[in-house]
Order: sequence, then C-alpha cells, then structure tokens
Amino acid sequence: MTDTSSTTVNRTLRRLPNSAYRVREYLTEKEVDRLIEAARKRGRNGPRDAAAILLAYRHGLRAQELCALRWAQVDLRNGRLHVNRAKGGIESVHPLHGPELRALRPLQGQSPYVFTTEAGTPVTTAWFLRMIQRTGRAARLPFSIHPHMLRHSTGYKLANQGEDTRSLAHYLGHRNLQSTARYTALAPDRFAKFWKD
Repeated sequence: MTDTSSTTVNRTLRRLPNSAYRVREYLTEKEVDRLIEAARKRGRNGPRDAAAILLAYRHGLRAQELCALRWAQVDLRNGRLHVNRAKGGIESVHPLHGPELRALRPLQGQSPYVFTTEAGTPVTTAWFLRMIQRTGRAARLPFSIHPHMLRHSTGYKLANQGEDTRSLAHYLGHRNLQSTARYTALAPDRFAKFWKD
C-alpha cells in the first residue's frame, strides 16, 4: 500500500550573510568619488546618474526616497533639501552645497520629479539598483555594491568626522539611536585619544 498523505517539503532558500558577498557594507569617500566619476562617464544619462549617487550619499537617502524626490522638495536658491523619510523616519531639512547644486541645476525639466527616465517618468528603485551595480563594476570597485551602501557610507563618514550620535540620527531620519549606533561603533577615531604616548 502507498502512503497518500500529503507531505510538505521546505524549499525556502536561505540567503547567505552579507559578509559572504562583500567585505563591508559601506564605501569610503574615495570609493564614492570613483563611483560618481564612473557614473558621469557612462552614457548619455551620466549627469543624472552621478547626481543621484551624490545626493544619495550626501543625504543618506534610501533608494525609495531618492526615486520619489520632487523638485518641490529642492530649494536651489537657498540651498535646502526637504527630506521626506520612508519607513516612518524623521523628516528634516538638509543644506545643499556647491557640488549638489551644480549637479541638480542641469536636471531641471518639465517633470515634478528630480530623477526621471528619458520618457519623463520617475525612475524606480529597480533602476537605481541596476545603475549602482553597473556603475560599481565600471568604477572597478573590489566587491559588488547596492544602493543602501551609500546610506551606510553617509553614516560612517559622519561618525568618523566626529558628529554626535543624536545629530547623526536626526540627519539620517532614525527614530531610534540604536539604528545609528552601528556607525559610531566602527569609527576608528573614537579610540584615538585612549593612550597618550
């Protein structure tokens, strides 16, 4: 006699830890500069792509926040960016500096969105992922990258610069300081004054 009872087989594929894919989850400032330069040189949309990377890095934007960015949030005259955070994050106003202003001005067009396709529609998070991955390969970075690494890069850069955890949390839109603590935990400069030889 054959057993006809149903059996369930768990076919869930487990994703490997991030360390199996890359040595770290952030880029150094020099690596971000290489990424921006590679984007600028890649095809007819180079200026748009370079500006997207620059803004994501300088303002710690998630892919969703970058793709949804509207011109109504950008004040070029006064150098301000109104950041609407996703995932229930704290909204804030960030200063826009020279490089960002110079990158944004040529992108102004008819669309209410800052980053658009050639058809004039807003870019998507899938586009941002593909663009970052291709640009990372073009920049010859030693490991594969993804968009959220730009946000982590912002946190590590500002933590290493000595910014206090509360300000950093507010800048990144974190409601919980524990989300921000990961950046200060890896800041090598925090131990610099432990021994005075």
